[in-house]
Amino acid sequence: MTKPLEGIKIIDFTHVQAGPACTQLLAWFGADVIKVERPGSGDVTRNQLRDIPDADALYFTMLNSNKKSLTLDTKKPEGKEVLEKLIRESDVLVENFGPGALDRMGFSWERLNELNPKMIVASVKGFSDGHHYDDLKVYENVAQCAGGAASTTGFWDGPPTISAAALGDSNTGMHLAIGILTALLGRDKTGKGQKVAVSMQDSVLNLCRVKLRDQQRLERVGYLEEYPQYPHGEFSDVVPRGGNAGGGGQPGWVLKCKGWETDPNAYIYFTIQGHAWEPICKALGKPEWIDDPAYKTAEARQPHIFGIFKTIEAWLADKTKFEAVDILRKFDIPCAPVLTMKELANDPSLRASGTIVEVPHKKRGSYLTVGSPIKFSDMKPEVTASPLLGEHTDEVLASLGYTKQDIFNLREVKAV
Repeated sequence: MTKPLEGIKIIDFTHVQAGPACTQLLAWFGADVIKVERPGSGDVTRNQLRDIPDADALYFTMLNSNKKSLTLDTKKPEGKEVLEKLIRESDVLVENFGPGALDRMGFSWERLNELNPKMIVASVKGFSDGHHYDDLKVYENVAQCAGGAASTTGFWDGPPTISAAALGDSNTGMHLAIGILTALLGRDKTGKGQKVAVSMQDSVLNLCRVKLRDQQRLERVGYLEEYPQYPHGEFSDVVPRGGNAGGGGQPGWVLKCKGWETDPNAYIYFTIQGHAWEPICKALGKPEWIDDPAYKTAEARQPHIFGIFKTIEAWLADKTKFEAVDILRKFDIPCAPVLTMKELANDPSLRASGTIVEVPHKKRGSYLTVGSPIKFSDMKPEVTASPLLGEHTDEVLASLGYTKQDIFNLREVKAV
């Protein structure tokens, strides 16, 4: 089956997570992604957090599916020559080097545009160009703090908290993939390439837009009625941490289920939406709450919202999280079990949909990884194993017109 991005060649100069997440997504959809790595070492994540000696770590394999690996020393003239040929034949170059690294390599935007006027150069940055922190080195947790996620996550009596979700890394990669696809469509109209950049701070902030909403509401009225602090607590002049309150404005909380004493994940998330109040009362066996003035409206419920949650927990006490959700979903009540990574890895629905896939690897054997979160009616992206270091070097060089003798010579000078 022809994939939409077949024929698009991408030079992948990225490492660790944000950039590789971007290029992996494009590879799933058919792009020919050539990961350029340093001879002898490659992407640092090949060796990080290893669970099998002498095999690529899962950190690497789960971010580099469907790619080719070309080892190339761009500090050597011979390596630069190979890269120039590759640039002339490619559509996109993706990088997440530090500021000015491409320029120092001799591949400034002007030089890249000279070699290939249709080239799209996509960059992951910590902060946007011109930002007063644009020289600061940024990692996942740094981005979450700089983008507003940490200050609004956690409980009000505790410190700012980092999310386990890769809001700074993989999220930035997804935004960059959108930017690349947009630039490719633009090139179809103009015939010209362009620079595309996404900063990690901006990407985190983009996901925190409801908190920016709340900041403006707080400044106008002095309180936020859907936060646990209302009506009895106090608000400062910044959006507070709201524990497990619903970010969309609907009161919600993580509630204990049967077995919570020994299972740290025996919980469900329960949301009290206005339209669901009557079904909630019926499910809990509290029909008298439906028309009770003390409970009938969201405003009336808020002063004793934790009492309501306590009643729900009492109802949950003899039900597992799965039993509870099976009952509540029949009433169309927004809820979900708190699922562990082990439960997700073994979820038959996620396996069937391709969200979780098992991939054979030449050195590791089979491993689990995420598949495409985007589903299509006419395409099911196939996830293949990440490449061994330099696995496709000869293939890529041959496609650029290098003979076997040329490739031997490049190896002799250790350019590949």
